[in-house]
Amino acid sequence: MAHAIHHRYSEAIHPLHAVLLAGSVPLFLGAALSDLAYARTYEIQWTNFAAWFIVGGLVFAGVALVFALADLARAHRRAAGIGRYAVLLLAAWVTGFINALVHARDAWAAMPEGLVLSLLALVLAGAATWVGFARARTGVAR
Repeated sequence: MAHAIHHRYSEAIHPLHAVLLAGSVPLFLGAALSDLAYARTYEIQWTNFAAWFIVGGLVFAGVALVFALADLARAHRRAAGIGRYAVLLLAAWVTGFINALVHARDAWAAMPEGLVLSLLALVLAGAATWVGFARARTGVAR
């Protein structure tokens, strides 16, 4: 006779945390696409768009990082993979911050580092979002 035991590893992700986490990805995507458009057209306005997208991504990812650190600090909210999630989100934020500093330079001086950093921030934010939403919340013991 088999018995199923359900364990609750953590509570569900807070809805505001989820919105901020998921919202950082399209903002970093917009920055990467704007940098790509600037690399192809040399229209300076594209770097301005990228800079604003980066600032928005930093705000969203920064607040999501505060939520993640709060979840790390509370034992009943700690789940498998939350450390990896917090590290990925921190790496995305730091990369985005460095990217913002690169975009503060002249438009031509921001290339190609700006494009590379935008793509790296996008990949890290996407990975953090994937890990953040894929954390185990419930399980069945065999």
